[in-house]
Amino acid sequence: MQESSQYAVGLDIGTTTVRAVVAHVDNATGVPTIVGVGQAPNSGMRKGVIVNLQGPGQAIDKALGEAERMSGYQVHEASLSVNGSHILTTHADGMVAVGGVDHEINHDDLSRIKEVATLGKVPANRDILAVIPHAYKLDGQDNIKDPVGMTGTRLEIDAHVVSALTPYLVNVDKAAESAQVHPNTVLPTAMAAARAVLTEQQLENGVAVIDFGATTTSVAVYEEGDLQYVGVLPVGSHNITNDLAIGLKTDPEVAERIKIEHASAVARHESAGVSVKHDGEIHSFTTTDIDEIVEARLEEIFEGVQRELKKAGRAGRLPSGVVLVGGGAKLKRLTDYAKETLGLAARIGHPTGFGGVADDIDKTSYATAIGLMLIDAEQFEGKPRGGGKLKAPSAKDMKGKVSKVFSWFKP
Repeated sequence: MQESSQYAVGLDIGTTTVRAVVAHVDNATGVPTIVGVGQAPNSGMRKGVIVNLQGPGQAIDKALGEAERMSGYQVHEASLSVNGSHILTTHADGMVAVGGVDHEINHDDLSRIKEVATLGKVPANRDILAVIPHAYKLDGQDNIKDPVGMTGTRLEIDAHVVSALTPYLVNVDKAAESAQVHPNTVLPTAMAAARAVLTEQQLENGVAVIDFGATTTSVAVYEEGDLQYVGVLPVGSHNITNDLAIGLKTDPEVAERIKIEHASAVARHESAGVSVKHDGEIHSFTTTDIDEIVEARLEEIFEGVQRELKKAGRAGRLPSGVVLVGGGAKLKRLTDYAKETLGLAARIGHPTGFGGVADDIDKTSYATAIGLMLIDAEQFEGKPRGGGKLKAPSAKDMKGKVSKVFSWFKP
């Protein structure tokens, strides 16, 4: 491997599936090229939260093993996802005196004011995942986006803080540690997916990413280039599968195929027969029964999404609408359903900003892993990691490790 190269790794730890993406980044161009992907079924998690460390640890090891074999690179570092309804956003502000009238604001000043702003705003049992500055004020001058290099004596900040319960984050760290993976950054799934599927214009206009996962649905709202809100619902597309299994009195495997091949988010108002062959038997159902079951669960999920948008103060007020990602987003006509129920434009998110073997993967399901890879590349600009095996971190190094991300959304 060339010394001018570096590697970036995204690891999406989902409730039912772990997905890994390994990319080679040439420092000359800065464009990541995906050279390895892998996925493995996961167990030991419920609604985005780890309840048994062994399952996620093994799934991480298998998914990374597949990506390592494809890329020829042994992974010991990655940016990871965290999920669950325990993730919260909180408003924070603060002020510090930075020096004399001729003092130039530097990055140390920014770090200090972020610490002051978050002090006492986040309970002791929570860890900060990201501090997103909305604006700075320097000696009375408002709405400064980046004060570095400016001169002044009094610096103020208005920001949002994303936090998660410490015990849940520790379990994510331990699961990664069991697979000898060091977490460079830990972010909620919707924030990671947003990095892969949103444009700068959408971030500025106002947009929401809806990550429709198996057992959770995550919402991240952006406006004026900044994160405004993050929320997670403890329900997802796997609930639709369970509802179909119960309502149609069939096996979950058959219900999953019915959901993927024959279900529609918008009721068809016509009765037709559909059949699925499983274990040598033909299982037949009507579209009317399928539509009634799917509609009932989708109504619950999107009512929850609308509540999250109302909490963010953006219900019906996002010019760029909503962008759907995740495995559940593959449900037929889901964008039409989202437009009708949320009163906003809707589209399926397609990750961009990279090259390589990603053309052969399900990009909607891999949006979070690809976003984490892009963030991982940005966190280590100018710090090559290619050329050989990396030393695995010790348990002592891992303890309490949760990275903070400040301006990941910059293009």
